[in-house]
Amino acid sequence: MKAKIAVLPGDGIGPEVIAEGLRCLRALAERHGHELTLTELPFGGAAIDLTGNPLPRDTLEACLRADAVLLGAIGGPKWSAPEAKVRPEQGLLGLRSALGVYANLRPVRVHPALLGASTLKPEVLEGVDLVFVRELTGGIYFGEKRREPQSATDVCTYTVAEIERIVRAAARLAHKRRRKLVSIDKANVLETSRLWREVATRIVRTEFPQITLEHMLVDSAAMHLIRRPSDFDVLVTENMFGDILTDEASMLAGSLGLLPSASLGEGTRGLYEPIHGSAPDIAGRGIANPCGTLLSVALLLRHSLGLEGEAAALERAVSEAIAQGARTPDIAAKGASALSTREVGDAVLAKL
Repeated sequence: MKAKIAVLPGDGIGPEVIAEGLRCLRALAERHGHELTLTELPFGGAAIDLTGNPLPRDTLEACLRADAVLLGAIGGPKWSAPEAKVRPEQGLLGLRSALGVYANLRPVRVHPALLGASTLKPEVLEGVDLVFVRELTGGIYFGEKRREPQSATDVCTYTVAEIERIVRAAARLAHKRRRKLVSIDKANVLETSRLWREVATRIVRTEFPQITLEHMLVDSAAMHLIRRPSDFDVLVTENMFGDILTDEASMLAGSLGLLPSASLGEGTRGLYEPIHGSAPDIAGRGIANPCGTLLSVALLLRHSLGLEGEAAALERAVSEAIAQGARTPDIAAKGASALSTREVGDAVLAKL
């Protein structure tokens, strides 16, 4: 297998966790005889400092030529002043739009060895295995924005076609799993949510009759994610709701640093990144959790390169390393010594 992968380390802890992801990618490529071209490119705040643009033309063109894009994290206090005209997040939204990756998959599984890492009771967490499918290129994040001296406006817009394609993506995934789909909206208040509910109902009823569909208001979903998380299988929702709820769901696993994501469109090219931010408070200290990035690499291998065996091997290696105590400070057991980012990477490589 030959493939081109655009690598965007980004800001904060991004370069640290990406380094471990690349080590595992190279190890798997060498072992299985794959020829992977890994090209590191400036993106986010680092690119603003270098070029004045969070998504330089050369970076975007390389991503469009690549078979997959691996991203670390972006942002930080240096670029977040309220009056800033250029922000790292603008680059991320632009990249998602240019790549056409409208479906953001965020799997959440609770590792048995980490039941104590969450603030929830272990009995609530047993058996949690769910996937969020977040619409990624529409909604309030991409709507018209206006700012006046005494007011500000952000417009949330969804088309029927945008809702249809994300619901189909979620339903196809649910069909491969436990055939349970929860669609999350705010249909008691928002007109976009009423459209969302109507379209979701029609798509599932006519195209996926074997799937059980449940509608849930976003505030109720936020509650039940904590109250009964093991009841969920696949959840589909719009952009902002998905952004918020998936951060909440990450606490089921015990840390933001554990969870991966895959952003997919119509083809095989995808954008892969851990769901955590750039964590400037710990950047450069060598203690960031690389597991979310390593599991994102596994998703890249599976969805963009079609290498299921290699993806599963990496996921097993991460799981086994965690089970045997390879943990950064965010998930270290009470009283146990924590490992560095590099040491966790070493442990995973040893399992591979």
